[in-house]
Amino acid sequence: MRITIAVLASLLAYLLFWPVPIDPVAWQAPAAPALTGEYGVNDRLAGIPRLAEGEGYGPEDVAVDSAGNLFVGYEDGRVMRFDNNGKNGDLLANTGGRPLGLDFDTDGNLIVADGYKGLLRIAMSGKVEALSSESDGIPFLFTDDVDVAEDGRIYFSDASSKFGPALKARDDILEHGGHGRLLRFDPATGITTTLLDGLQFANGVAVAPDQQSVLFTQTGSYNIVRYWIEGERAGTHEVFFDNLPGIPDGMSSNGKDTYWVALYAPRNAILDALSEWPFLRKMAFRLPTWMQPQPAPHAFVLGLSLDGTVTHNLQHVGADSFYPITSVEQANGKLYLGSLTQPAFSVIDAPAGVSTDE
Repeated sequence: MRITIAVLASLLAYLLFWPVPIDPVAWQAPAAPALTGEYGVNDRLAGIPRLAEGEGYGPEDVAVDSAGNLFVGYEDGRVMRFDNNGKNGDLLANTGGRPLGLDFDTDGNLIVADGYKGLLRIAMSGKVEALSSESDGIPFLFTDDVDVAEDGRIYFSDASSKFGPALKARDDILEHGGHGRLLRFDPATGITTTLLDGLQFANGVAVAPDQQSVLFTQTGSYNIVRYWIEGERAGTHEVFFDNLPGIPDGMSSNGKDTYWVALYAPRNAILDALSEWPFLRKMAFRLPTWMQPQPAPHAFVLGLSLDGTVTHNLQHVGADSFYPITSVEQANGKLYLGSLTQPAFSVIDAPAGVSTDE
């Protein structure tokens, strides 16, 4: 009996007092929208094809060049080029880090947001060049997504300046400490500018079709923010879309009429319930990973109009789903889907009603 009591006391002491790297901040998560109506569960992503299956783990983003070739980055640092059908893989480069967001610059180079290495530029010869690794003296620890504007300036996110990318997204989100940043790199001057800081896991980045603003997701706050880069409102920002029904990851613009938003998973009721209780979030952090709030096996993509109206809702639920979806890129009448954990990426036809004259 005494042994049992001692063991239980030790477990309780561990849950209550064991040091953890997070210092949670209290906040109030909004009530999650029900998956009905415009968010109703459906099977539009059921049975979608998987491209380059087994070539690598975690093709988090997909970039498409002018010839239709597909580029992805894997967990082991490789950046691969495939034909438009996902075949004939060819190694472009290995960053030595973790390539996440991808986009092409105006000269045809591949710009990479690398979780460990910062903002990189890869020439089609395979040469890797570091463009930026810090701003205002604060190093990037989780360079996440990137989008290149028509004028050549590069907009990108540092999801967290406190927690690095090796399974640390959970840490930053549980803490809710505001360590994310929206940044801009100007290739003409080599200067990196912090546009916004204090963000809740800044993630997907998309320059608006009119080039007047840039939108980004806050994974930790379930919303999308617009930052104005031109015009009378330049330098200001506002919430573009609030209280998403899922945990937002990557986002992109089709350059015409639609923003695509990848939802990593639907909202987690336990995680939301813990938002106002920092001490309980510390306790949850001390639990084994399998006992912590887990994302559901649920493929989820939303299409939004330029004024923030839901225009498309693509889902599929179940262990056979292509989940979690972490990026959506439209090109050549297709939607290309990336995933942080799948051994493949995917493609579907762009839904009816979306401009596809690329």
